[in-house]
Amino acid sequence: MTRIETVQVGLEGRDYAVRIGPGLIARAGTEIAPLLARARVAIVTDAQVAAHHLAPLQDGLAQAGIESSTLTLPAGEATKSWAELTHVVEWLLAERIERRDVVLALGGGVIGDLAGFAAAILRRGVRFVQIPTTLLAQVDSSVGGKTGINSAHGKNLVGAFHQPALVLADTAALDTLPPRDLRAGYGEVVKYGLLGDAAFFDWLDDGAAAALLAGQEAARREAVRRCVAMKAAIVARDETEEGERALLNLGHTFCHALEAATGYGDRLLHGEGVALGCVLAFELSHRLGLCSREAPERVRAHLRGLGIAADPGAIAGPLPDADGLIALMAQDKKVRDGQLRLILARAIGAAFIAEDVDRRALAEVLAQALAARR
Repeated sequence: MTRIETVQVGLEGRDYAVRIGPGLIARAGTEIAPLLARARVAIVTDAQVAAHHLAPLQDGLAQAGIESSTLTLPAGEATKSWAELTHVVEWLLAERIERRDVVLALGGGVIGDLAGFAAAILRRGVRFVQIPTTLLAQVDSSVGGKTGINSAHGKNLVGAFHQPALVLADTAALDTLPPRDLRAGYGEVVKYGLLGDAAFFDWLDDGAAAALLAGQEAARREAVRRCVAMKAAIVARDETEEGERALLNLGHTFCHALEAATGYGDRLLHGEGVALGCVLAFELSHRLGLCSREAPERVRAHLRGLGIAADPGAIAGPLPDADGLIALMAQDKKVRDGQLRLILARAIGAAFIAEDVDRRALAEVLAQALAARR
């Protein structure tokens, strides 16, 4: 059997393991059983994920003597809504899920965020287990306890910090992803190298990224492990994003504005927006004299070499002008006292939190990026 890696998220009284490797969905019953007060769980998933992974999960639970019930939701970002949150909570109540029970979130970031938020508010807090099935969710959203839904005013503006009891990142599940979704998830992988680990970026740039996207198990497992280890260390020091955890949002303020502008739909997947946002963050950093011209060019070349869009010109359909995007960025959660805070960089692997960013320079970078679409 392939080795399973374990990364511990060290939060006093609420620490948990992130298990990484192939085959974890099929053996989920064995992994989850020690957490259960009674041999019963509720599964929340979506239709696309269920087609590939629900039956193996149910079989694995049954083999461990664990009963399960399942709610299957529509796939897509639109599911992170008030309506579906109500749906999930009412279903869990109808299933008589108690505070000592466990909810399983089987899916990508949308299901993990939604089911986690439902668990956070159900009976003032029910335990849940993340079983992320996308690259993006395995390296980022399943770890750290951020849960929530979107609002008409912006992405992830309603939510709670609610840590999972366990994360099972089955890297074999990545084999079922469409190529676009896999490449989009890579946007969150490269983010970790760009924000704080230049050696990790070098490893990715030297061929590991291509191997990961081509399906090499060892490269996938190591990439997930390194991303999770970095996030776990930051979360342990700053669980509720009072300081350095904000670094994990490199590229995200740009991304969230672009997602809002494109209606949270298939025009732009979240990971694609993160990749674009990282390029824009490095472009702005260069414009402000913080990093060399080489840094954004290297980021852009790396993404293009993997077939990942590195400019807004890849987004189909209309976009707001620079002022319109800045207005959308102003709704970001990192805005403080009306001042826009961005994650910028002095070099690859050297990101920092920038307070009250120069709006003129920001507008110039956005205008230049948008002009390239024409």
